[in-house]
Amino acid sequence: MLAVACDHRVVAAGDAWRADALLARVPARAWQLVSAGRGANGHRLYDWAIVRLDDGDPDPGGQAGRRWLLVRRNRTTGELAFYHCWTPRPVALAMLAHAVLVVLAATHRTRHPPSPGLISLTCNEVQHLLATLLARPAEDLSHRLAWSVWRRRHQARARTCHYQRQANRP
Repeated sequence: MLAVACDHRVVAAGDAWRADALLARVPARAWQLVSAGRGANGHRLYDWAIVRLDDGDPDPGGQAGRRWLLVRRNRTTGELAFYHCWTPRPVALAMLAHAVLVVLAATHRTRHPPSPGLISLTCNEVQHLLATLLARPAEDLSHRLAWSVWRRRHQARARTCHYQRQANRP
């Protein structure tokens, strides 16, 4: 996934389009309300829509991959953000995998509140831990877990600084 400008040109239906011009292909019912995580004032809710760029399936074997344009709309200001996405093959299990990460993070957060100065386990952090501990056997488990705590402490500091900067804006 790559964040792109509104004037980024993408190929869809055999023509080159500006990313913002493709919004005409997005029906109102296609927008979905999804949280982008918790912020200083609660969940950061955005409207999201996705446009498939490679209409149909020109490559039945899926060798060319799938291309998408993901659009995020701020519910208050209407500001848009565009993301050009690609996957080498269909990802039917992606939502299931994300659901597993959400459940693991939420369960851990409920049972083990974070220590002061740490953020709660996030889906991203759970993914890092699973990849480290399961996909690549950890030779030194204590080092891997300490690295996770260091990263979460760093993220907590960064979040605190960000909120302080936001509060001090004129």
